[in-house]
Amino acid sequence: MPDLKRTRSRLKIAIAVLVLVDAAAVAMLVTPLAGMRESRQQELRQEWLQLKSREYAPWRGLDKKLPRAKEQIDEFYQERFPAQESEVSANLGAVASQSGVRLSGVKYLVKDAPIEGLERVDISATLSGDYLQLVRFINALERNKLFFLVDGVELGSSQNGIVGLQIRIETYLRSA
Repeated sequence: MPDLKRTRSRLKIAIAVLVLVDAAAVAMLVTPLAGMRESRQQELRQEWLQLKSREYAPWRGLDKKLPRAKEQIDEFYQERFPAQESEVSANLGAVASQSGVRLSGVKYLVKDAPIEGLERVDISATLSGDYLQLVRFINALERNKLFFLVDGVELGSSQNGIVGLQIRIETYLRSA
């Protein structure tokens, strides 16, 4: 019988502990420590509104951003895309002479561009010079004020330190 008494006393202790935990939980719900239901709901609403405002933040002021973006695009077109083919060839020749590269066999092919207001110009040319001059030419071309895109480079022959190079370049002209 001592087992039953010990089990019964343990059970009484467990029930007493559970009653105390229940009383503490009820006290937390009723007291201001846990907060009122309305305040918790208001806090939830505020958090929801903050989440929504962060979600829609990039769209705020879009009516002001669009005209500014159009101005920036127009500036880019004016500064980086020439209106005449002669500007492209003059600029290409200037970069070649500054780099010390000999430019020959230049061919220009004008095509329609997928972007309205622009024409695509494909340029293929043969360059000759030492390796360092060719590297300077390509670097200067990519950093040029006019928009040049190097599409491909093919290494040609090399004689007495002079390297031959075939280059394909892409640029754009503003349409009239």
